[in-house]
Amino acid sequence: MSWLFPLTKSASSSAAGSPGGLTSLQQQKQRLIESLRNSHSSIAEIQKDVEYRLPFTINNLTININILLPPQFPQEKPVISVYPPIRHHLMDKQGVYVTSPLVNNFTMHSDLGKIIQSLLDEFWKNPPVLAPTSTAFPYLYSNPSGMSPYASQGFPFLPPYPPQEANRSITSLSVADTVSSSTTSHTTAKPAAPSFGVLSNLPLPIPTVDASIPTSQNGFGYKMPDVPDAFPELSELSVSQLTDMNEQEEVLLEQFLTLPQLKQIITDKDDLVKSIEELARKNLLLEPSLEAKRQTVLDKKMQRQHELSESCSASALQARLKVAAHEAEEESDNIAEDFLEGKMEIDDFLSSFMEKRTICHCRRAKEEKLQQAIAMHSQFHAPL
Repeated sequence: MSWLFPLTKSASSSAAGSPGGLTSLQQQKQRLIESLRNSHSSIAEIQKDVEYRLPFTINNLTININILLPPQFPQEKPVISVYPPIRHHLMDKQGVYVTSPLVNNFTMHSDLGKIIQSLLDEFWKNPPVLAPTSTAFPYLYSNPSGMSPYASQGFPFLPPYPPQEANRSITSLSVADTVSSSTTSHTTAKPAAPSFGVLSNLPLPIPTVDASIPTSQNGFGYKMPDVPDAFPELSELSVSQLTDMNEQEEVLLEQFLTLPQLKQIITDKDDLVKSIEELARKNLLLEPSLEAKRQTVLDKKMQRQHELSESCSASALQARLKVAAHEAEEESDNIAEDFLEGKMEIDDFLSSFMEKRTICHCRRAKEEKLQQAIAMHSQFHAPL
């Protein structure tokens, strides 16, 4: 009868005895997350048990892999996306979501860490390229088909936007309502709005793991200007004008271009470009000095290599063996003179004299063999 009543007392007691009171599905989820962390030490946790991000660099291109775990994970497959969008055979047409067979065929028994590692290996074998830029706001991706809505992905540079209310009266338009309405209209099937030659040139925000770390215009990050909660300019518009702005993205973009925050971003971008150009000029001025020092180091290295080569040549070794054999012969002669003068016992004389003579004859034999090798080699090749 166990098939009629699957939750027996033994099963319930085993579930209660699991660590932390977790179900088997939750335990499997924790195992997959732990596998992901163990496989990639540089992965960052954006939202606990929901979202993780892994940055990697290939061919001077830094790409962030975003792993989003749905509520029913691991029964549902993870959503893996990248930023910036890239062109690769494992990506979708927009270059945002990973369509690898390992991801599409994901099961609760798959290894998430190995899937991400196989994705990185494939990127290394076939490096991706950046997808063409679009007018869409960065990191505001539309949900893929068949996905249930998840919690906010928690990017540190984008504040969480509340859902748009259905029966909201248009009396005052706040920033959250403006951005929410623009993203809602963007997800519907509408032709792309013109970029006005400005939006495509804006500096993209750089993801950071910890939002509390201050950033500045130093090439490693950019501090976005503070956005007010409401725009006083919008209070002067009529309801019809606000409605047109809410429904037409072109009108919204025209109003967006007049914001002082956008003008500040453009100014900061120009200043940043000027500072980069100035730094490039300074680097170019240092190039002759660097090249001269590099040449000096190469000359010293070649000189040292030549000295070592000369000291280890066959003729140099032969000369050293000849000198060493002569020194051993002189030491043995000194020992013999000391014995004849009565300064040594016969046992000490025999042991020390035979030792020095053996060393002398060995060195002399090696020197003669080396001389023969040099003479034979000189008959067919250049001198050593």
